[in-house]
Amino acid sequence: MYVRQAAVLGAFVLVSACASESGGGGVAPPVAALPRGTVEFRTADFAWSRAAGGGAIQGQLTYRVAGVPYSCASAPVVLTPETPWVRARMMILYRSDQSAAEPAEEVRGRTPPERSQDYSDFVHRTTCDAAGRFTFTGLPDGSWFVITVARPPAGVAGREMALMRRVTIRGGRTASVRL
Repeated sequence: MYVRQAAVLGAFVLVSACASESGGGGVAPPVAALPRGTVEFRTADFAWSRAAGGGAIQGQLTYRVAGVPYSCASAPVVLTPETPWVRARMMILYRSDQSAAEPAEEVRGRTPPERSQDYSDFVHRTTCDAAGRFTFTGLPDGSWFVITVARPPAGVAGREMALMRRVTIRGGRTASVRL
């Protein structure tokens, strides 16, 4: 039981690296690793994500290593709206603004030092079910980043992986995403 709680806590800390109001730990990347044109946090850039919408994101974890399926059961899933500030964070954390599967400890080590306490106000959260599925509803059209942590099965050696994918909702439809 303690091991499971520790794994869930570790997943939450990692996902929070992208969407925490408390700051959390992590080592700042060297200045040379920061993308050029890093922008300031501006609440106005997030305003679109507050609108009511008919869109949804239905997700499924399908991540495998050497044919072994990983799991996100009971792990947090974070959905954050795309803005210039968030896109710059994704480039620091995941080295991509489209999709990534990176060792979780490496993502934690790249956590940017600056965070706005207002950022958490725009983040949606849910949890993966036992089958690795998750859903976000009531979303306005726009681009979003979906983030979670995948773990190898109990008894199988492997690294915890941080998964991120950019998803776009158009016309109030449901977007499907596989991580």
